[in-house]
Amino acid sequence: MPVRRATHAGSWYSDSGAELKRQLEYWLNQADVTHGPARAIIAPHAGYQYCGACGGHAYRQISPIVVRRIFILGPSHHVRLSGCALSSTQKYKTPLYDLHIDISVNNELEMTGQFEWMDLDTDENEHSIEMHLPYVAKVMENYKDNFTIVPILVGSLTPDKEASYGKILSSYLADPKNLFIISSDFCHWGHRFRYTYYDRSYDNIFQSIEGLDKVGMNIIEDLNPLEFTNYLKKYGNTICGRHPIGILLHAVQEILKNDTTQSASLKFLNYAQSSKCRNLNDSSVSYASAALVLD
Repeated sequence: MPVRRATHAGSWYSDSGAELKRQLEYWLNQADVTHGPARAIIAPHAGYQYCGACGGHAYRQISPIVVRRIFILGPSHHVRLSGCALSSTQKYKTPLYDLHIDISVNNELEMTGQFEWMDLDTDENEHSIEMHLPYVAKVMENYKDNFTIVPILVGSLTPDKEASYGKILSSYLADPKNLFIISSDFCHWGHRFRYTYYDRSYDNIFQSIEGLDKVGMNIIEDLNPLEFTNYLKKYGNTICGRHPIGILLHAVQEILKNDTTQSASLKFLNYAQSSKCRNLNDSSVSYASAALVLD
C-alpha cells in the first residue's frame, strides 16, 4: 500500500521536525485546559502562520493517555465528492513521525456501502486533513506506537447524508478511546471568495464577519444540526468544513437519543481572522477552535 507524503511541509508549515515541534509546543503552552478531555475538536486547516496559534486551543483539550484512534474529517477542496472517501494508504508521513492508518476501521466503514476511496493524488493534494497531522503527532508523541488514524474526506453532502454519516460514525464517537478532529476554517470573505456579506450595523467589515461567525458558532455550541443548516441557507457563510461539522452534530444527537444518561457540551475556545477587512477590496479567512466533551 502507498504512503502519503507530507506534501504541504515546507510551504504551509515547517518541514524541519525540530522547528515544527518548537512551534507546536509554544502554541500548546499558550492555551489552557478549559474544556476537556475532548471527545472531538473543531480546528482550522490554513497555513500555520495564520492559524497555528488558534488550533493550539483545541488541541490543548485532548488527553492523549485515553486516545487510541483518531478520526480526522476534512472537507474536499479539489475534487467533487457527493459522499465521503477513505484513504487507501497505509501511513501518513509528517516531519515528526509517521502516522498509521487504521485498516480494520476502514474496512468496517467500507462494509456500510457509504464510503469510497481516495486515490493517492487526491489524498496528497488535499490540505484539510494534512494540516492536522503535525498537531496530532505532537499531542500523541508519548503514545506514538499506540494509536491509529482514520482520515475521512467529506464531500458536498445534503443534510440527509450528513445525518446518515453521523449515524454511522456515532458508535465510534461514543467510545472514549476515539477522538474526532473536525477540520474547518470559518468565513472566507472578499471578492476572491465571491462572498461579501456585510451587516452595516457594525462599524467595520471585520466586526460584521465576526458577528456572522459567532451566530454560527453559537448554533454549533447548541448542537443543533437543523438550525446550523438553516443558518447556512440564510447567510451563505463560507464555512468550508460545514459538512464535517454537520456530521459531528448529527453523531452527537444520535448518541444522546440512544443513551439518555449521556450529556454533551461543545464550547468554542478561540477565534481569529487572517486580517481585518475594512473595505470591499480586502479579504480574510476566519479561524475558530472548539472542543466537545461527552459525559
